[in-house]
Amino acid sequence: MSYDAPFAGLKVVDLSQGIAGPYCAMLLAQHGAEVIKVEGIGEGDWARTLGVHYESHSAFSIIGNMGKRSLSVDLKSEAGKEVVWRLLKGADIFLEGFRPGAIKRLGFDYASVSAREPRILYVSISGFGQTGPLAERPAMDPVLQAYTGMMAENRGEDGIPHRVPVIVVDMSTALYAFQAVSAALYARRDETKGRYIDVSLMQSATALQSIRLMACHLEGGTMKPGGVPGGVFKTADGWMSILALKDRDWQSLCALMGVPALAHEERFATPAARLANEAALYAIVRPMIAAKPSAYWGEKLTEAKLMHERLNSYADFLQQPHVKETGLIHWLEQAGVPQKVPVPALPGMLPPEPGTARAEAPVPGQHSRAILGEHGYSAGEIEKMITGGIIATAR
Repeated sequence: MSYDAPFAGLKVVDLSQGIAGPYCAMLLAQHGAEVIKVEGIGEGDWARTLGVHYESHSAFSIIGNMGKRSLSVDLKSEAGKEVVWRLLKGADIFLEGFRPGAIKRLGFDYASVSAREPRILYVSISGFGQTGPLAERPAMDPVLQAYTGMMAENRGEDGIPHRVPVIVVDMSTALYAFQAVSAALYARRDETKGRYIDVSLMQSATALQSIRLMACHLEGGTMKPGGVPGGVFKTADGWMSILALKDRDWQSLCALMGVPALAHEERFATPAARLANEAALYAIVRPMIAAKPSAYWGEKLTEAKLMHERLNSYADFLQQPHVKETGLIHWLEQAGVPQKVPVPALPGMLPPEPGTARAEAPVPGQHSRAILGEHGYSAGEIEKMITGGIIATAR
């Protein structure tokens, strides 16, 4: 155990699929824990088939499983279940992401697991939670964006609600689950028993929107802007995000646009006045911004120390000098992928060294033999299970 690997020595059994549970377990692996990913025989975790896939991987499965080891097993067979029970012996953390009730039918509900491993931290990740009228509904990130109000609040200038495309609900669920597990690990030092940790996409999506949810409630509708002008503006050759909310920033922006007197007009002279006359202000400012290219505004706004940035595509972003100099992105090879992939550095963590376990996501069953051998199965028993379709190894 060290600052570089604070969870070294911890054993994690990960039965979750998709991205919320797997990303949480990936964070545990990146912090030094031994994470065994248990997946079904065949395609394995269904995240491997989301979007474009490259042999046994997709972008989802790479990001969600780096640093883990994979065991493919038939969970419906009694022999396969016995394998999981053997893995759970001495485990510190167990993650599952099945619909409520499904894990109990498999025999690995909290009561059953904690009876054998009293100090285990058991993490259940679901869409709507374990109880309530919607608990058994299938739910993924877009469903919870719709249910919790996120889509309705995310309206473009076209007035149409839009889904946030970066699976923000799944990713935030993973982060909330990780912090809950980390806190529980700290508390468990002085506890005799483990605990059940229930994390849902619904909880996470709601917590993520805490400020806007509260403001909309207090303001009786849509949250009012924090200030004016601020937002996305069309330039002569693209788009730019600009914020000039304080009086001095607004005055600087007016000077850059060549209309310094505009800042002192009564209808725009104070933050409250600008907010009250938002439509009139934007009717003046937007055409002025649109008349010049992004590079022009970037230079002028930088000199004036005003908050701004042009809207980059991902390709633009990866080529930014600041991104390269700060080591934000690591280019790593992954099995079956024809080129190196960009993997963002995790905040507060040392970057993974290329070629090490932390830098690689396993393919299904890649470590089946090794994991079973470490858990007391003989070579003959392992071969028999492979032949009998109880476990599978990497193709």
